[in-house]
Amino acid sequence: MARGDESAYRAFHAAYFHRLFRYLLVVASGHEDSACEALPGTLRRVVAHVRVFTDETVFWSWLTRLALSAYQDERRKRWRYLAFLDRFTRHAEIEQAISVPSDADARLGELLQRRLALLPAAERELVEWKYTDRLSVRVIAERLGATEKTVESRLTRVRTKLKNLVLAALQNEDAP
Repeated sequence: MARGDESAYRAFHAAYFHRLFRYLLVVASGHEDSACEALPGTLRRVVAHVRVFTDETVFWSWLTRLALSAYQDERRKRWRYLAFLDRFTRHAEIEQAISVPSDADARLGELLQRRLALLPAAERELVEWKYTDRLSVRVIAERLGATEKTVESRLTRVRTKLKNLVLAALQNEDAP
């Protein structure tokens, strides 16, 4: 096997594969998935570092050290992944908790409320039903005794009107 003989590797595999798996199963406290994850790493290490052994006991001892090392590497890799997931979810929770509206958002909201007050009552009521009360277009159409298409058209016109009022107010703020 040290000279790259494939038949020697096959003989090694046939003789030690199941024995190494059982050893890793004991090391992994019966967790078969952990043993399965460590076994390929063990075999890669054997191929990479194989040398001639005169005693089978010394060879098995060497194999168990490689298996233990591969198991510990897989375990560290899993812990790093879990730690990453923990940091990622904590980061997302923190960002969600501190997503406080900025001054610009607050100013824009205030400006929008003032411009909304300038609209005729029917248009203001339509916007409030849709965006404050979160009513569906179907429910609004039933309240008004109109078709859904009519309500959508009215909402489009009111949104455009409101947008133009807000933009005009913002342009006037920037004027010297």
